[in-house]
Amino acid sequence: MRVTKGAQIVAGTALLALAVAACGGSSDSSGTGAGATAAGGNPNAVRVEIAEPQHDLIPGNTTESSGAEVLNALFVGLVDYDAEKKPYNRVAESIESDDQTTWTVKLKDGYKWHNGEPVVAQNFVDSWNYTANGANAQEGNYFFGSVEGYDELNPGEGKTATATTLKGLKVVDDKTFTVKLKNPFSGFPTMLGYTAFYPLPKAAFESEGKLKADYGGNPVGNGPFKISKPWKRGSDQTISLVRDDAFKEGKAKIDAVDFKIYTDLSTAFNDLRAGNLDIMDQLPPEGIATAKNEFGDRYIEQPSSGIGYIGFPTKSGAEYAKNADVRKAISMAIDRKTITEQVFSGTRVPADDLISPVVSGYRQGACGEACTYDPAKAKQLFDSAGGGKMGPIELGYNADGGHKEWIEAVANNLRTNLGVEVTPKPVEKFASILDDLGDRKWSGAFRMAWLMDYPSPENYLRPQYGTGGSSNYSEFSDKKFDELVTKGDAANSLEEGIKFYQQADDMILKELPYIPVYFYQTNGAYSQHVKNVKIDPFERIDLFNVERA
Repeated sequence: MRVTKGAQIVAGTALLALAVAACGGSSDSSGTGAGATAAGGNPNAVRVEIAEPQHDLIPGNTTESSGAEVLNALFVGLVDYDAEKKPYNRVAESIESDDQTTWTVKLKDGYKWHNGEPVVAQNFVDSWNYTANGANAQEGNYFFGSVEGYDELNPGEGKTATATTLKGLKVVDDKTFTVKLKNPFSGFPTMLGYTAFYPLPKAAFESEGKLKADYGGNPVGNGPFKISKPWKRGSDQTISLVRDDAFKEGKAKIDAVDFKIYTDLSTAFNDLRAGNLDIMDQLPPEGIATAKNEFGDRYIEQPSSGIGYIGFPTKSGAEYAKNADVRKAISMAIDRKTITEQVFSGTRVPADDLISPVVSGYRQGACGEACTYDPAKAKQLFDSAGGGKMGPIELGYNADGGHKEWIEAVANNLRTNLGVEVTPKPVEKFASILDDLGDRKWSGAFRMAWLMDYPSPENYLRPQYGTGGSSNYSEFSDKKFDELVTKGDAANSLEEGIKFYQQADDMILKELPYIPVYFYQTNGAYSQHVKNVKIDPFERIDLFNVERA
């Protein structure tokens, strides 16, 4: 779905982050710590750990897990996903098509914006047009690439757009709109629970489709919680929400939520143990081994959809980052089994595919030799590819995600098995490393992770490796790969499409712009102040049903 701070691109140990990823910690001097609630938070709020969102709170510009956690409380979309990862209609009454190309979306009655206005079809069309318009530089722009008219809005560098809206979007009436795709895509409805597809209210816009400058810090949503005071990214260490008592689906069981921003998971974990924080969806590695005994029934361990990687900027990076044989040698030199057993206390699983085991299309052992620990072969391949002459290897990671231990373990593997100089490079914030990658300012290897946005193998492939993909930090591009994914989309069912997605997966596993290292598990915990805490495979906390203990 997204890069996660620890794991979705997670900022914490959990998913995409160089840190998905969504993956922070802080000291009292930074305003985030034991005194944060008393200093400025709501004393009735449930306190949830996140890293600092990469951008302001705009759905179409949020493709990492921390920002998405906040938006999931502020907004609801057309569809959502149940505990079995199956989509179900939420704001949508129906999403239907006779040809898998033209889709008719009908909305339910009763959903309202936090300012009291009804949610209407125009809100979805306005939001999607804004995100799809390349001039607005939204991170989620890529997800509208399948809609007719996208190319006119995004003609490419040096060319002028010939439209300002997607011609494939049409409002029929207040409760109905249609979407025409460029090609048939049977999985289109499954995508629509993702953050980028949330609606935006009329109140978000100025004239001519421009977003108000202050909207991202003070968003009007349509979800179970609403923002209680404007948030300023980079200075405010708490994002405060209160319950919306007018929410169509009923009242949340808690009065308020404070999302506390940390730059260090260990600090957050200490706050959790001291009762100054209520929920963490991923614990630091040093806390996992004892968490079950310490928290008892308040410890959560379950499968996650996240994958942790070592990635490479294959076109603009250092010489070793550009060489597929060197990348394969690095992969073969990594002792995944020992890392998952010792660093993560057995709560991770060695990765052998670029598609998660929780999603249809995963194949055990798909990575083959490249993901099999073999120091001798790794050294031979590394030397024959000239790896030793390409200079030291730099391993970047976000320090706010609990990644130091496993990145240093990988560094030791490479030093020992390849005889190369390796330098781990911590970066304070997940958002910073994502910005550098997006601006092509990062030359070395980097830690990355992915948490699914929606339950399809396509979501692990197109956004990360497709040409122009929203999270394609490796710069991989191959026309045949793009065509295979498109063929998978056009199949009559996910089952039929899987064979094409797997062929595309094989192409990436051969080139290894990302080396899969481990599959995530959720390792979260919560304080004695709350109960009924559940975290889904998307690493989303079900804040609507959390209760005070």
